[in-house]
Amino acid sequence: MIYLSQLLGNPVLDADGEKVGTVSDLGIATGEVFPRITSLAFMGPGRTPIMISWRKFVDTYDEHEVHLKVIATDLRFSYLQPDEVLLARDILNKQIVDTHGMRVVRVNDLKLSDTSSTQLRLLGAEVGARGLLRSLHPALERVALRLARTFGHPMPEKIIAWSYMDLVERDLSNVKLSVSHKTLDDMHPADIADIIERLDPRLRGQVFAQLDDEQRAAAVAEFDDDAMAAELMGNLNESDASRMLSEMDPDDAAELVSELDYDKAEKLLRLMGVQEQRAIRQLLGYRENTAGRIMTSEVASIGETATVADAVELLRGLDEDFESVRYVYLTDEDGRLSGVVTLNSLIVSEPETRLSEIATEDLVTASPEDDQEDVAEDIAKYNLLAMPVVNDEGRLLGIVTVDDALDVLEEEHAEDLRVAGGSADGEDSGHASTLIWLVRRNAWVALWALGVLALAFVVGGSLGLGETLAAAIPLAVALVLADDSISYVTNFFLENDPDDEDSPSMIGFTFKGLGLGAALGVLVALIVVALESVIASPAVPAVPSSLGGLGGALTTGGFAAAVSTFVSFALTPVYLAVLRSRDEHNKETSGFTISVIAMLVAVAVFLVVVMALVA
Repeated sequence: MIYLSQLLGNPVLDADGEKVGTVSDLGIATGEVFPRITSLAFMGPGRTPIMISWRKFVDTYDEHEVHLKVIATDLRFSYLQPDEVLLARDILNKQIVDTHGMRVVRVNDLKLSDTSSTQLRLLGAEVGARGLLRSLHPALERVALRLARTFGHPMPEKIIAWSYMDLVERDLSNVKLSVSHKTLDDMHPADIADIIERLDPRLRGQVFAQLDDEQRAAAVAEFDDDAMAAELMGNLNESDASRMLSEMDPDDAAELVSELDYDKAEKLLRLMGVQEQRAIRQLLGYRENTAGRIMTSEVASIGETATVADAVELLRGLDEDFESVRYVYLTDEDGRLSGVVTLNSLIVSEPETRLSEIATEDLVTASPEDDQEDVAEDIAKYNLLAMPVVNDEGRLLGIVTVDDALDVLEEEHAEDLRVAGGSADGEDSGHASTLIWLVRRNAWVALWALGVLALAFVVGGSLGLGETLAAAIPLAVALVLADDSISYVTNFFLENDPDDEDSPSMIGFTFKGLGLGAALGVLVALIVVALESVIASPAVPAVPSSLGGLGGALTTGGFAAAVSTFVSFALTPVYLAVLRSRDEHNKETSGFTISVIAMLVAVAVFLVVVMALVA
């Protein structure tokens, strides 16, 4: 076995042993399960790029050099064929789609295998840490392997076979990768959407452009980021974008159109058919985050006097791409919803049976103005596959399906995590953002360091270095408690709806916060006084009139920390009001951001109190 990184830069020697250049790349024939190396590219004299046939001219090779069969003057140049690509130029350090693991990865190295004395084939792409270390220097890989074995955590290779690799660069989109290749065309729309979202921004449009209208419509409906979906659609020409919208379910299309600017949305809607345009415009007439916005108007409905045979005939006549049918809804002469029949009931009933005889009349319905989260929770509560949406007169407007309800609950859960300071990201972002994760969990450390510097600046003339550090020790406690005050706020925000009659009042919340702040502030002061008494003497008062010695400085910092803690909890009603106000306006709020603001306020209060005591 040999790797591309071990061949690149090696000298190329002719039959007489004379150096004719250094290896710069290898070409492969892509239409095979394990592609053969077909070309050798090397940099010749005067940095002249040269490409020759591997089969005709390469004699032997190893990790150190490549030997040719002929002398330099007998070499004949060759060119890449339409089904060939260069490994270093086109694949190495590029993003590819792993169609087996359904993910986007970056190629760190390429593993090769010699099937004969001169034949060399590509096995797959190395996407793990070993390939990255090897590409930097083989010694780094060896050291890392030894360390990993020492600590009992081996570093296996992470190889993706060529038959599971899909190239996404524009100029390679027409290359046939493998005779048995699984490409994006064969994947589920949810997997396609997941992969596109993980690609570099410059590659997203390239992959999206390779899909047909039906695939685009299905993939866009699965996007987690509506803004990204709107951006991709905005890059299409208007006719393509309009056709894609026509392929989508009305509720998904309305959600996407709402992300576009008015002029763009109007152009696309006018290009659509009258029926599709009317359905989307009706949904756009409802407020965001309501049942009306997420419902679909594609409903299987029939008169209440119809029979089972009529209902079956209705279902047979539906379009193939009709919204998944779970129920048949019955309406009276005025179009009011009167009952629902499940598909199970249709299957086991005789054709001549009237639908009203097997219908369920005790219905759970929603109004188009109901909050989407309430509707989703009701769907989960009553184990429904769809919930009908009716107007004030009881006329059927559409249905909210269980898949849309799950999307709503997932969005609300992700928002709750953000407010609570957690992460709603997936596994990949967790691995890629370890440093950010640590900063988020330990932001008080950085703010404490800034507070120490600020304290040294404002009281540097009054306190020595040791006294300044002693005064800053209680600041760490104040910062941690300030962060806890935000946890207190976010927990209350997530658990209590202000519109709920049983929810605690803001007055009760405020007094509880003041009580917690006072209690914790006193506790901080008592602990610091106890520490100071150990450092100095038991007779030192809680707030000394002079700041002589470390003990006095520590006590001063403790008093400032106690005041800062009380202020942090006294401000909890303000933070709660901000959260609720932003929630009413459908704005996302980061719990981490609020925590940082609270800790900055705590630092400011701490500095003000210390300055007042020193003065």
